[in-house]
Amino acid sequence: MKPDQKRMQEELTGLLNREMSRRNTDLIADLIRSQERLFDLLFELFLLNLEPVSRRAAWVVDVVTEQKPEWLEGRIDPLVKALECFQHDGLKRHTLHILARSPLPSPDLSGRLVSLCFDWLLAKEEAVSTKVYSMEIIARYVEQEPDLRQELIDSIQWRMEEERAGFRSYAKKLLTRLSRDHTASSKSEFNGKP
Repeated sequence: MKPDQKRMQEELTGLLNREMSRRNTDLIADLIRSQERLFDLLFELFLLNLEPVSRRAAWVVDVVTEQKPEWLEGRIDPLVKALECFQHDGLKRHTLHILARSPLPSPDLSGRLVSLCFDWLLAKEEAVSTKVYSMEIIARYVEQEPDLRQELIDSIQWRMEEERAGFRSYAKKLLTRLSRDHTASSKSEFNGKP
């Protein structure tokens, strides 16, 4: 890393460590959006997996890429690889939120991502937000791999009784969507046959 990049990353780290608040996150996000070259440094801090800097950087990356999704180009695969190492709920939540709205990773990482999402969906100790974004990511794969539909439905139903209201609310909507999508695809297949 060049000396000026190191200095900028240290300044960015200082801003992230100043306080954890939506106000500070938005302030840093505005700065990053106005100076795109800082996004690379922010993304590096995110992937370092160091508390609390990486979690705070993840939140800023999440906010910035809602408006600048193209800045994630070429970064989806590294995110999936890093996700396996993240232990903090905040890092998982922001990474999964980013992945839930981004293009799917390369095929060689898709299986790892789906497996990880199923593991977290079924794990009693995981946060509701981690489970909800995991469900959403798996549901996106159902479009490509219809065989996953029933496994996802079974997994959701198996966890339903033991989960909190936020999980149950999202799960019911997703189950309805999966059922509706399946019914629509079945009708179109039926109508296409002589």
